[in-house]
Amino acid sequence: MLDLHLHSENFYNDLFNILFDWSLQNCNTTCQNTAGIDLIDSKNKTVLQVSATTTKQKVESTLAKLSKYADYSFKFISISKDADKLRKQKFKNPHKLKFDPSEDIYDVPGLLCIISSMPIEKLKTVYEFIKKELKNEPDPSKLESNLTTIINIISKEDWGQKTNSYENIPYEIEKKITYNQLDSARVLIEDYNIHYHRIEKIYSDFDKQGVNKSMSVLNCIRSEYLSFCKNQTPDQCFFSIIDIVKQKILSSSNYSGLPEEELELCVQILVVDAFIRCKIFKNPERL
Repeated sequence: MLDLHLHSENFYNDLFNILFDWSLQNCNTTCQNTAGIDLIDSKNKTVLQVSATTTKQKVESTLAKLSKYADYSFKFISISKDADKLRKQKFKNPHKLKFDPSEDIYDVPGLLCIISSMPIEKLKTVYEFIKKELKNEPDPSKLESNLTTIINIISKEDWGQKTNSYENIPYEIEKKITYNQLDSARVLIEDYNIHYHRIEKIYSDFDKQGVNKSMSVLNCIRSEYLSFCKNQTPDQCFFSIIDIVKQKILSSSNYSGLPEEELELCVQILVVDAFIRCKIFKNPERL
């Protein structure tokens, strides 16, 4: 479960060392669960957080935990979305770390600008590194095809209890994770919420054909949530949903051929998507 999160940290650890000639190390491989930070360069007195949650609350909650790094610089890396708006905000920095939001908050578009202006030899180094690191990443077109297949299978199953009573009140993902006390599941949610738009596209394509797959799939996942939520901890409930959906797909007469690890990835993404759409777990903004 933690492999993808750890890989993201290691990827940005090595990439930033190449880009800026730093000496970063992954805190979570040397000292598990270091509060507030993922990467550290003791030589240059720099700490970094790698996060898929791009909110002011996330940055401030991290800064509040860094009392032992008061003489360090703090960097924040958004790996899921453009952080341009976040760079323009002011932040509470109780321990007075060196932190300039306009310069010290990174995102993919910003990194691409930095990379594109580098000398050709360094560009070659970055290219070879990224090529090596991403060679085992799932092909986007294959992932989309697999998700479409799984959505089709789920929508054809009879999952019993159905409900159309869903929340539509806006909320922050980080706040919902905390509110529902999801600790272990946090990693998957932060890693896979980036697929929301991919799922939305698949649902939209089906809708254009006059077939409402989203309602069927989300009803199925919610049905399992309602079965587990009263008798399990939040984390147990989250992973039980993934397990039972996966097992039901495997036993479906409509299932064929998809490797189990690819199936697992697709189900995890769909359950995270149901969480993002507030079909499972409580909305912290509910009146």
